[in-house]
Amino acid sequence: MARNIPVAVLSLAVGLGATWIGTRGVGEVPPLGALLSPAVGLWANTTNDLPAASSARIPGLTDSVDIRYDSRSVPHIFAKTELDAVRALGFVVARDRLFQLELQSRAGEGTLTELVGDVALPADQETRHLGLPRAAEQRMQATDTSSALYRILKAYADGINAYRSSLSSAQWPMEYKLLQKAPREWLPVHSMHLLGRMGYTLAHAPTELDLLQARALVGDSAARAFWDSSSPVQEPIQPAPRSAPREALSMLPAPGSPDSAAVQALASLGTRAGALLWQRDAAMSPDDRHALQQERAFASNNWAVSPQRSLSGKALLAGDPHLELTLPSIWFEVHMVVPGRMDVGGVTIPGLPGVTIGYTPAFAWSFTNTGADVMDFWRETVNDAARPTTYELDGQQQPLESRVEVYRNKQGQVIASDTVNYTHRGPMRKQGREWLSMRWTVLEAGTELMGFYNGLHASTAGAFLDSLAAYYMAPAQNMIVADTAGTIAIRSTGKHPIRANRARGTDIFDGRTRANDWQGFRTIAQYPQSVNPAQGFLASANQEPIDPQLDSLYLGTDAHYEIWRALQINRLLRADSVMTPEKMRAFHTDPGSVRADRLVPALVAAAKARMAQGDTSKSLAAAEAMLRAWDRRYVRDNTGARLFETAIARTTSLLWDEFIPTGKSAPVVRPSESRLLQLLIDSTSAWWDDRRTPAVREDRDALLSRALVAAYDTLVVEFGDPVTSPWTWGRVAPAKPRHLLRLDGFSAPETPIDGGRGTLNPSVGSRLANFGASWRMVVELDQVPRIRGVYPGGQSGNPGSPRYLDRLAMWGNGTLDSVRTPRTPADLAASDIRATLTLVR
Repeated sequence: MARNIPVAVLSLAVGLGATWIGTRGVGEVPPLGALLSPAVGLWANTTNDLPAASSARIPGLTDSVDIRYDSRSVPHIFAKTELDAVRALGFVVARDRLFQLELQSRAGEGTLTELVGDVALPADQETRHLGLPRAAEQRMQATDTSSALYRILKAYADGINAYRSSLSSAQWPMEYKLLQKAPREWLPVHSMHLLGRMGYTLAHAPTELDLLQARALVGDSAARAFWDSSSPVQEPIQPAPRSAPREALSMLPAPGSPDSAAVQALASLGTRAGALLWQRDAAMSPDDRHALQQERAFASNNWAVSPQRSLSGKALLAGDPHLELTLPSIWFEVHMVVPGRMDVGGVTIPGLPGVTIGYTPAFAWSFTNTGADVMDFWRETVNDAARPTTYELDGQQQPLESRVEVYRNKQGQVIASDTVNYTHRGPMRKQGREWLSMRWTVLEAGTELMGFYNGLHASTAGAFLDSLAAYYMAPAQNMIVADTAGTIAIRSTGKHPIRANRARGTDIFDGRTRANDWQGFRTIAQYPQSVNPAQGFLASANQEPIDPQLDSLYLGTDAHYEIWRALQINRLLRADSVMTPEKMRAFHTDPGSVRADRLVPALVAAAKARMAQGDTSKSLAAAEAMLRAWDRRYVRDNTGARLFETAIARTTSLLWDEFIPTGKSAPVVRPSESRLLQLLIDSTSAWWDDRRTPAVREDRDALLSRALVAAYDTLVVEFGDPVTSPWTWGRVAPAKPRHLLRLDGFSAPETPIDGGRGTLNPSVGSRLANFGASWRMVVELDQVPRIRGVYPGGQSGNPGSPRYLDRLAMWGNGTLDSVRTPRTPADLAASDIRATLTLVR
């Protein structure tokens, strides 16, 4: 990797930007002379960053800590006390991920400008207007310094700071040299900021404006059929009493006249670019925002198989959270042992003092995102539209809390300031002529780390879930677990709001009365969950947690969930009653797609029908033949997937013309892709007609054929003739994990993969972002659990290290590495030890 350093410097000079803050660059170019200095510049980072034997001091340690790095560069921490293990965890994470630690915490703190410069100001303003830094600071202030939580956070900070203090400027990570900044001290509150950032990533998906805009364009009935209803196909996380998905493919109501109340509300809100100020990616164009939301929607998979359906008679568990693929990875692999107290391994998020997904000698667990609607808005009546100081509540004026937010640049100079007001619900912002307040479970969270801490001391699957549920609020997660006794269990854990009058969270509420506030939360008994189901397996893939026919209490709408991967994993699990770890490994990258199986035949049938009616388009004939020949599997050398994906994208662009406001060129909102299943059964639905071609009234076959021709012709221009230059999937849709600052020289090469949208491996790379399986794990819960895992990248965050990309090829090929689980230092063979580290007081 050392040869890429000059390329990275050049990339910085032309301003490729930072993944946390957009694509506008990371600031002024540093002096190249200093960067290229052999003694203290970037070349100093190309030396061995993991010496064979070393020692270091951490103030506060109660006894020495023995750390053995295995041949996979995983540190195995052997400590006498749990707090010493946490101190050591902080040290080893900082040793490999110091810059990542700071970048991620600053993203949650809203102080990126102080690290990368003025370009980060919009991102910092969004973070602070959401109330994330205030919530973290309040949680920290409310934490007793004698509590277990504070002592854990402080021990972790001690370990990070001990490593940071041991460095000379020549040893600083490359990114600090590029940015001309020194690593900052780590404080316990920084872990709270990171928790807030996780909430932003996983639980920030408001849809109120989508529904409002749809109502203003096609009327209330048609809009609610898309944005205020459940998925037409149900394969829920809590298994339903049936052995197949439930389909309710009713015909959709035709687009109607604009809803006058919605039109008036939109005018009052004065929305720009079709987004609320609080909506993620509000500054993006509708097309870009839709594309990025589609990529993020891939999310994660996990599943577990009971002993009666496994070949070995042991419970099996697999998980692969899908997040943005970055270098270094969001995960860092670690194993910690405190005799008689703790033995836990897996992956941690740098900045959090514990293992997030992993295993103990008794059980293993993984998460997927629940996607529940946990953010609502209220229209507030204030005393002064320009500078409010009070708001109306139950006929009385209540004072607003005001917080002045000051933003500084890299030199510490003030570059901006603003004021954020708070009601009893949460932060309040002006939107057009209205003032909207927000309540969000993420702002009320903060005890989750104690749930993890207690859970790691559990001995059964049930005790683990109960430990988490007692403390866990947000972001809500589908927590799956299996233990050595053979139990498999899942629970959608997190606080799920109950609205007034059992209302749905799809509309903006009247803030003038407390009667419209949340009335509480679901009890733990009301969480979607299952233990040892009769079907013998459990699976979650970001689908609806429970069939609304069984529980109508609102959790979210079709817009919050995705159905395709859930259909695929359940199809695979139902078909095999002698499951093995190797089969589960293969499932991670299984190229099969229920989505393609359902939609490709519709495209082919439409093309055939049009050709039978006399359509002589050569492009249509070629496209039909290509799709008909495709086996609908996303292997890397297939040539049909790119045409299918482009055709579906063109279909939705043509189909949803009703959602294009006057003066716009693209839909400002788009329904969930699963709604195509409902439209396909109604060939003459008014939705198929493209209003932009008034001389022609399209039906289903006409519009699908038109989309197919447009897709084929576009790909010919982009990739060449498919006969002489085949559109192989690995060439046109590779994965490419990017450096946190989006520096090409520090990013990974394009990696062909098996999988795509709707498969269990939906890795996607684009100019906007890269998303995919960020960690894969399979565990067989034998008396001594057997674990295999991998993530894209490597343990080191240093682009000059041989450990920076050493796992990428294995990840790309879908293979897993054997995870070591030594109980004592002596259990790790000498031939398997890459380095040792001794920490002392």
